Formats: sequence, structure tokens, C-alpha cells
Amino acid sequence: MTDVEVAAAAARAAATALVRLREEGRLSGRALGDAGDAAAQAAISGVLAASRPRDVVFSEEAADDRRRLDADRVWIVDPLDGTREYGEAPRPDWAVHVALWAGGELVSAAVALPALGEVLLTDPAPAVPVPGGGRPRIAVSRTRPPAVAATAAAALDAAVVPMGSAGYKVTAVLRGEVDAYVHAGGMYQWDSAAPVAVARAAGLTAVRLDGSPLAYNGPDPELPDLLVCRPELTDRLLAAVREGSPPGP
Repeated sequence: MTDVEVAAAAARAAATALVRLREEGRLSGRALGDAGDAAAQAAISGVLAASRPRDVVFSEEAADDRRRLDADRVWIVDPLDGTREYGEAPRPDWAVHVALWAGGELVSAAVALPALGEVLLTDPAPAVPVPGGGRPRIAVSRTRPPAVAATAAAALDAAVVPMGSAGYKVTAVLRGEVDAYVHAGGMYQWDSAAPVAVARAAGLTAVRLDGSPLAYNGPDPELPDLLVCRPELTDRLLAAVREGSPPGP
């Protein structure tokens, strides 16, 4: 299998386990989320161990294997992005992330949307729908919407659309449901690696809020902010974010 096929197989295995567990109806809320995290981690680990046994895995649901810092190939994984939403059936806004970092870059990835029965890949990359007109729409966290997103929305006269997981919000841009996703205030590398890889492959902008590149497999797992948007909105959104940010020390 190619790397993207491995990513897809791992994401689908986790999606199958998550859907089955949710449909059993034995658990709900936090208990369902915890069980889902464990089941999805086991499914992805099994696929990667069988298909790419020499590679290092960097996952939210496993201890940080620091060998990754010297490795040539690292799988960056979030087995269940949106644990809270997964535990609130029938919410669909949760995802599975599997990305391969190699040679200093994200090179292959899959993002599964199990509740929708979809898997988005870097190859073939999804085709982003043509904008339908009207006000731009900006996806934000439904529990922690950042002030900077409100600033950006005001500058563009955009509608703010609360959603669940980071992966779902990025795929909402890919699927044409929104035009941008603005996040600040806390995130980790596994929250965005696979969605960002797919977004870039599809031609979307994916950068830090200061416009600098998103870098992965760094020593610090935190990667606290990002902007994913249609390329024609990039300059206006970055300018709005810059004007709305507090001055540095």
C-alpha cells in the first residue's frame, strides 16, 4: 500500500470501531468518549503496526515517543477528534485524523468523518466547491470561540458558525459549508496535522494566525492557533487578525 492508502485504511478502521461502539447504545457522554478514544487508538495502532512497523507514531492517546524527533517518518494521529461531540449522539461533528510527516513536511493524510461515512485524502484531494455568494462564513469552536474570530468576522461582515472538532471545521471549509476556520487559544499538533495536509492538497490556505507556516513534529506538542480558508480570503483575514491582536510585550 502507498502511504496515503495506509492513512486511509487506518482512518477507516478507527471510523468503523467508533460507529459500531456508538451504535451499540450501551454508553453515552464521557464514558462513550473515553471508550471511543481507546477503540480508535487500538484500530489505528493495529493498521500502522502491520503496514509501517518501522515508523514512529505520535498520537494524542499514547505516550509521546521522543524518538520521533530524530525519525524520518512520523505518523501524527488523533484517533478521535471531538470526543465531546462523539459522546453526544447523534452529533456528526467529530473526526479521525491520520497524517504522515516525512522529510520535514506533511506528505500524506486521511481525515474520516465517520458520522457522514466520508474519508477525505491528500490524494486524490477533494475538490472545493465554488462559493455560492452571500456573506462569508467562519467556523469557530462551539465551546471556546476566540475573540479574534469575532474580529475577523466583523471585518469581513461574515457569519460565525459554531462547530465541534477542529478536523470537522477544516473539512467544513473543504466541503464548502463555510469559507474559513479561525482558531486561537489552545491546540495540539495532532488536532490539525491531517486536516491541514488535506486542506493544502486541495489548494486552501493553512497557516498560523500571524501568517507563518504551520510546522509539525516539533518538540512541543502545542500548536495553539491556525487559519484555514479559501485562498482569496487569506489577505483580508490575516489583516483583520493582525489589527485585532493585542500588542506584544
